[in-house]
Amino acid sequence: MDDRIDLAGMTLEETQSFFKGLGQQNYRAAQILRWIHQGLSVSFEPMTNLSKDLRKELTTSARIGRLSTLQTVESEDGVKKFLFGLNDGAKIESVYIPSEDHDTLCVSTQVGCAMDCKICRTGQMGLIRNLTTGEIVGQLLEARRQIPGSVITNVVLMGMGEPLANFDNTVRAIRILSNPNGPQISWRRITVSTSGLAPKIFELGQSVRVKLAVSLNAVTDEIRSMIMPVNRKYPLNELISAMKRFPLPKRDRITIEYVLIRGLNDSDSDAKMLVKILNPIRAKVNLIPFNDELSTEFRSPTPKRVAAFQDILMSKSLMAIIRKSRGRDILAACGQLASENRRDF
Repeated sequence: MDDRIDLAGMTLEETQSFFKGLGQQNYRAAQILRWIHQGLSVSFEPMTNLSKDLRKELTTSARIGRLSTLQTVESEDGVKKFLFGLNDGAKIESVYIPSEDHDTLCVSTQVGCAMDCKICRTGQMGLIRNLTTGEIVGQLLEARRQIPGSVITNVVLMGMGEPLANFDNTVRAIRILSNPNGPQISWRRITVSTSGLAPKIFELGQSVRVKLAVSLNAVTDEIRSMIMPVNRKYPLNELISAMKRFPLPKRDRITIEYVLIRGLNDSDSDAKMLVKILNPIRAKVNLIPFNDELSTEFRSPTPKRVAAFQDILMSKSLMAIIRKSRGRDILAACGQLASENRRDF
């Protein structure tokens, strides 16, 4: 086991402290972060603005952590799904989503997930372990190496795992991602998605500037608890209260993710209740028709029903967008990531 410090998973302040311990000045930290996160260096040898002696010392005391790319598959619509291998043999998936004006990377924060949501394949894996900060950030670094010329400007922590259940590493990763000496992802383009760990929502907003998305998926505790067991611990009233306390900059909105399931949460009355529930919150809604390719329990609503649900929200001045599921043919769409099931890759 390599117990050297992983500089790819360290914030600027942590890197400064590390260099101070080597008798070096603070500016060295910014230099090496730029080499790692902007130059995508995987060794210290090319870092010619560091002395040979310092590079030699770094080789013995530190490393630049890196994920191994085990497999890449591409969807008909241009989405790419990466299967990354970790040092202990665990595997995670990340999804690259290109678009006309920006490219997005959906990253994982855990191997598996403990939330056991019935509409998510990752939840069926159970939780194997948390990712380290370096493993979260490393997904972006490796994607940039694998797709030369791509400008990944957006990062969404919506892959495998519950980000707020791996709180400390998630926050440190956000600080690295948004640092000017790091990958240079604006905080306005970093989104953390949670299944509803209510006490951590306000703490997240106090710790870092970031966009928030909440998977709501139902308007009653009965239905939400059935498909999202986390609701039994943090019911809707507690979750809504937490969202109200989240510090929102002016003109920003919390994104509400609402997976539409036929006959379960897609009625007109559900839409009207959603408007009522979200009334105290500056929010916008992403409507996501359930991806039912692998489900025997739930079905996707018809396009007509999805449109009718959206019309009700919009008629009440609640911004609602029907989100197109991309990468479905490679199981890269919302709720489809599950790295341990190799037959479905």
